[in-house]
Amino acid sequence: MIEKISKSVAASKPVNLSEQMMFLTSTIICRIGFGKRYEDEGTERSRFHALLNETQALFVSFFYSDYFPFMGWVDKLTGMVSRLQNNFKEFDKFYQELIEEHLDPNKPKNDQEDIIDVLLQVRKERGFKIDLTSDHIKAVLMNVFVAGTDTSAATVVWAMTYLMKNPRIMKKVQEEIRSVVGNKGFVDEDDVQDLPYLKAVVKETMRLQPTAPFLVPRETIDKCIIEGYEIPPKTLVLVNAWAIGRDPEAWEKPEEFHPERFIGSSIDFKGQHFGLIPFGAGRRICPGLYMGIATVDLALANLLYKFDWEMVAGMKKEDLDFDVLPAPRGLPLLGNLHQGIAIVDLALANLLYKFDWETVPGMKKEGLDFDVLPGITMHKKNALRLMAKYYN
Repeated sequence: MIEKISKSVAASKPVNLSEQMMFLTSTIICRIGFGKRYEDEGTERSRFHALLNETQALFVSFFYSDYFPFMGWVDKLTGMVSRLQNNFKEFDKFYQELIEEHLDPNKPKNDQEDIIDVLLQVRKERGFKIDLTSDHIKAVLMNVFVAGTDTSAATVVWAMTYLMKNPRIMKKVQEEIRSVVGNKGFVDEDDVQDLPYLKAVVKETMRLQPTAPFLVPRETIDKCIIEGYEIPPKTLVLVNAWAIGRDPEAWEKPEEFHPERFIGSSIDFKGQHFGLIPFGAGRRICPGLYMGIATVDLALANLLYKFDWEMVAGMKKEDLDFDVLPAPRGLPLLGNLHQGIAIVDLALANLLYKFDWETVPGMKKEGLDFDVLPGITMHKKNALRLMAKYYN
């Protein structure tokens, strides 16, 4: 990543930080999880990203059976069931190939074990009370593959966006990093432990912009009572981590980007403080928490250590947006379903009643697009493009 950014600096070209971070995190996941490194362009890398994009798209697709179980037959008519099954089969084939490669006795020895090596060794030694099967290993790989690729990338992009909006904070965190690291040339894991303000910046970013704003959907196991309401078993539960992080009863000036609020504070995102739960909490907390944080800390620290950043020509920091792509599946159903439909009906009816609408000059209706970046992760809608300069 640093090498690619350096080439852009030498050519005085803008850096597409969103693209660079996606490439970095997918490379890290492949190395740690599968012991592979897919090159920039190639058949395997294309297959890797095609599988990931389809899975993310299915995460936010509407399935009638999720909300109206008796209408599951409609999902078959719309083709969603067959699409889901095809994606599962392709993933299963992909994981099976990886497992077989690791079981091949002729496979070249590697000094560093990856996750598949560890899981296969556990299965061989029967290190669990239950017998570990290939399906168990594939399930773990699914979590690593899907959850770990773009969440870290999105967090770094959001952090850089907030820092560009707040030059004082940008300067302060860069001064901390450069004073600790000195002339070493790069930031490593040991350095990060001595960077409390950097860690505060990451926490503040995750508070304001959790990459999975409703976490991962849960399902109730038994009947329970919450504030007088009876919640039946198998109810879909969505936790609004985005709203919790902006709750004025829990945070002072919640809409402000103010990392100092975490300096000297014991508040952390490891599931013990329910005001900050970007990774969830309890037994189902994100298993990739530590790997994700290590990736974000190192990537962000090196970006801030190595380069000074400024807006591209003709753009001011006020022009930076915080639009996102897209809302996770289930967002319209938070709260009262009928109330949500009523709001949509009234808003649309008044817009159509009050005005006539047409496209902007020079644009035809065929030019309208419906392109989105699908996924459960809340990405910045417009790619973050900045100019980087070497720090002297």
